[in-house]
Amino acid sequence: MARFLIPLVAVVLFFLETEFALFSPIEWNGELVYLVPRFLILYLIFLSIYYNRKRAMLYGLIFGLLYDIFYIDIIGLYSFLYPFICFIAGSTVKYIHQHLFVTTTLSLLLVALLEIILHQFFLIISFTTIPFSEFLNQRLIPTMIANSIFLIMLGWTFRYLIQARVLQKANQSIL
Repeated sequence: MARFLIPLVAVVLFFLETEFALFSPIEWNGELVYLVPRFLILYLIFLSIYYNRKRAMLYGLIFGLLYDIFYIDIIGLYSFLYPFICFIAGSTVKYIHQHLFVTTTLSLLLVALLEIILHQFFLIISFTTIPFSEFLNQRLIPTMIANSIFLIMLGWTFRYLIQARVLQKANQSIL
């Protein structure tokens, strides 16, 4: 069951991102702040750390390509960045402890890296003209707060689901 549950959760998170994006922007203290849900990449980072880096990179490539096709006009941006982020997460797991707090912190840092790379890329191609300080205050910090709340609520569920799949795979190899 966990075999099919891992890709199913990824599909659900892919579609949930667009639903939660409808709540953005939010007016806070007279300013508009943008909350960008990054549920799928957070899940893929957890897959890369707790399960299999290559599988997470494959899912990242597939969902990145879907993201490029459905949501933005530049094919290849997310289909490169999602596997790249998964690669970084899977590579750093050799050097860090796989505690949930450490994994959560690493996930949030990687999402911040993703957001900064996206902003800089869009700035270079003149798709946006927002200066970095404005991007930091109106988009990055609110996005990180929103995604940290999501990860605090569901990080242990991701870990449990992935570990259930690891145990299922181990039991199959024994038989």
